[in-house]
Amino acid sequence: MASGGGVGGGMGRSTDSMQKLLKQHKEKHFMAGDVVRDVILGVSDGLTVPFALAAGLSGANASSSIILTAGLAEVVAGAISMGLGGYLAAKSEADHYNMELKREQEEIITVPDTEAAEVGEILAEYGLEPHEYAPVVDALRKKPQAWLDFMMKFELGLEKPEPRRALESAFTIAIAYVMGGLVPLLPYMFISTAKDAVLTSVAVTLVALLFFGYVKGRFTGIKPFRSAFQTALIGAIASAAAFGMAKAVKQ
Repeated sequence: MASGGGVGGGMGRSTDSMQKLLKQHKEKHFMAGDVVRDVILGVSDGLTVPFALAAGLSGANASSSIILTAGLAEVVAGAISMGLGGYLAAKSEADHYNMELKREQEEIITVPDTEAAEVGEILAEYGLEPHEYAPVVDALRKKPQAWLDFMMKFELGLEKPEPRRALESAFTIAIAYVMGGLVPLLPYMFISTAKDAVLTSVAVTLVALLFFGYVKGRFTGIKPFRSAFQTALIGAIASAAAFGMAKAVKQ
């Protein structure tokens, strides 16, 4: 009896100690990965595509007003297209998750022994022996929802998407595209001569690309200065290609 009380008391103290350690240890994880991905996608395309369009039209000797009009039209169309693409991608991800969730629910009900064996197989991949993971399998079989969550995450590698993810993705990408797209067009709003405006646009956009690439590198784990250089280089190549093509066609 005394021994049993000692074990129970030890487990209680162990649980209390674990709770204290968890409260003391606060991990700092970045939890807005999807939002950052959408912003990066929107801004990078927003900076590059209108920049290349404006450079191409400048190469064709179009006036600042025409370049600005065409650029703004492209920004609006691009924002709608990119936002719709983001919405459909997130919606497809949610539909896929729900389809797999339904399938797993049916399998847990119809072939529970097979699903339990799959749990054991998953745990064995982490180095656990049958006598070690058997209690875990038995415990999950008694808790269907926990069992379902385990299978979705560890068998299929799927995380439950946020209910409003599709709409949030659409708006985030669209707004980010507009913000990026306005940068190369700003000089054309204030400089009437296209030749002068394009030079200012190139300088402003390259600075914006360098800054954006640096920030992107900080968030994605890539070396910031390397990311800044790569982002600016891609934008410069795109605009130079559009400018050169417009010059060649005009000749």
